[in-house]
Amino acid sequence: MSSYKFAQKPFNFVPPDKGSFPLDHDGVCKDLMMKYMDCLAAYKRENSKCREEIKNYLDCRMNNELMTRESWKNLGSVAALKIPLLVNKLLEIKKVNIKIVTTRHALHFFKKKDVGNVDVLTDDNEWKSWKNRGDPVLHIELTKWADLFVIAPLDANTLGKLANGLCDNLLTCVARAWNMNKPFLFCPAMNTRMYEHPITSKQISTLTSWGYIEIPVVSKMLVCGDKGLGAMAEVDTIIQLLGGALSLFRMHYAVSVGLTEDWMRNQS
Repeated sequence: MSSYKFAQKPFNFVPPDKGSFPLDHDGVCKDLMMKYMDCLAAYKRENSKCREEIKNYLDCRMNNELMTRESWKNLGSVAALKIPLLVNKLLEIKKVNIKIVTTRHALHFFKKKDVGNVDVLTDDNEWKSWKNRGDPVLHIELTKWADLFVIAPLDANTLGKLANGLCDNLLTCVARAWNMNKPFLFCPAMNTRMYEHPITSKQISTLTSWGYIEIPVVSKMLVCGDKGLGAMAEVDTIIQLLGGALSLFRMHYAVSVGLTEDWMRNQS
């Protein structure tokens, strides 16, 4: 086995175990892979349009022992695909109004029509809503409007931005301007190898040290074929924690402004 040195420390290459997406040297699943890639190209990389193609491709890999056999109900998915389900569950909570702030790339994985009448806001809304000095600034107005902020999913790129105070889009501007007296929750979601990188735990610790609430990842077979930690928490888990955080905030708000017990009961 070859051995190289990086930064004066020995590094040994270790071949991947099956289940870590080894190369398909014999090309047994190549045709299905190409159909999946063609589908992505045809739909401008909207994964939600190519679910059947990716299922067929991964089935082929599992059938040919190129990845660990898993039930489809246990397979993770691109976390942004779960946004419509998360929104529908949130709308079941009493007296909840929702606005979605999305990055441009997240729109590859869900359609605005998938979330019904819920507002979906992007960078374009930020710039179109501001014309002259003195006009309302969208990311500031959102922090005033909302009682609770959750980023689900929070990918490695945006995690790095938040931990370092960067704010180059509507989502990260809302995060940077967020009122720290209100709940801020985040749901990491990324490939296992990215999640296990040492910088990830440091960045998550930075966020939690500010009072942000982490909803931890779970271990699953990911769509990329890797199995391990990194998948976004289950939607039901997120809903339960969001509901609890919102109830606590409403109770705290009621006490701080001297509202009645009847008002608090009506909010629960």
